[in-house]
Formats: sequence, C-alpha cells, structure tokens
Amino acid sequence: MDYQTADYIMTYFSSLQNDKEKLANRHISSVIKLGHPDANLHAATRAYKRMGWLTDDEDALTLVKLGEEGFKIKVAERILLKYKDQVVLNYCPKCNRLARTPAARQCRHCGHDWH
Repeated sequence: MDYQTADYIMTYFSSLQNDKEKLANRHISSVIKLGHPDANLHAATRAYKRMGWLTDDEDALTLVKLGEEGFKIKVAERILLKYKDQVVLNYCPKCNRLARTPAARQCRHCGHDWH
C-alpha cells in the first residue's frame, strides 16, 4: 500500500482503529507537536503525559517505532483487510487515482468532474 492511500484511510476511517492504534496515533501526533519529548524536564512533555497524549504502553510504543509513515501503512492495511466493506476508496473514473475525500466528485489530479 502506498502512503497516500494509507493517509486517506487513516484520515477518513480513523474510527476503525483499535485502542492501541489510537494511543499510538495520539502519541505520534504529540511527538510531532512537541519536537523531542524525551526530555522529561520539559513542562509541555509532562503535561502531555498527564493528559494521556503521550503513552508508556509497550504495545502502542512498538507501533510508534515504525515511524509515522510505517505506522499509517500498517494500520491502514489492517483496517482495509478487516473492514473492507466499510472503507470507501473513491477513485476517479477517468485517471483511476484516489480522490481527495470519500465524497469528492472532482479529481484533484486530472480535474475530471463526475457530479
């Protein structure tokens, strides 16, 4: 699976993530916002941990080790495999590339309109 498809699935079908994946996703987003959260002395890092945005859960951290791109691809593949009937991949009928959203009716790549 390519990153664009994985990002699409993660964006529009995030409700299909399991609890560990949600923890890992929140952790990755928080790490990106904080920069480098390993310094426990940083006040924002402590606050993020207190609010549950950074996790110590080993299973979630194993997913985090894949990096943002690897994590998204792995989770999107699982979602697509398990929930194939609920995931709508909206492809352009002209160029067969993925549209911007599941409800889009105009291709961002070739400009084709299928309203």
